[in-house]
Amino acid sequence: GLGKAVQAWPDSDIQRCVVHKLRNLLDHCPKHAHKELRRDYWQIIGADSRQAADIAYADFVDKWTKLCPPVVRSLKEAGDHLLTFFKLPGPLRRSMRTTNGLENLNREFRRRTKTQGSFSTEAAALTLLYGLLAFGQIKLRRINGYQSLSEIGTNELRRAA
Repeated sequence: GLGKAVQAWPDSDIQRCVVHKLRNLLDHCPKHAHKELRRDYWQIIGADSRQAADIAYADFVDKWTKLCPPVVRSLKEAGDHLLTFFKLPGPLRRSMRTTNGLENLNREFRRRTKTQGSFSTEAAALTLLYGLLAFGQIKLRRINGYQSLSEIGTNELRRAA
């Protein structure tokens, strides 16, 4: 789905889920080093600015290239898409760096539709989704920093001008 979305909106920014990337890194790392890997990884993700994240990233690569090269290869595979959230205002970054909210929505919707054989139209599936959300059967997590959303729209307009 992401590939088709990027084709439809080629100017969109892509954010890789930082939690899933951490799990990938841990898969490439010996168990005895998991705690240290987590600490070093969250130095990157939890940085206050993109510049601080880039410094932490470079330190991570230097250290882990010697300790466990597959970890570094996995980190580099994510490329710049791992740190896209730094383009957002500070309060929004925490919510936007992971896909947990979307995954919860998908999991709940799938659970509710599993008993359905099929839907006659796409509109029928969307109607069910809307109904589940509107009547509180599926709860969406509040996006931290949602008050900053208008700031993003203003910045986008400035960049387009």
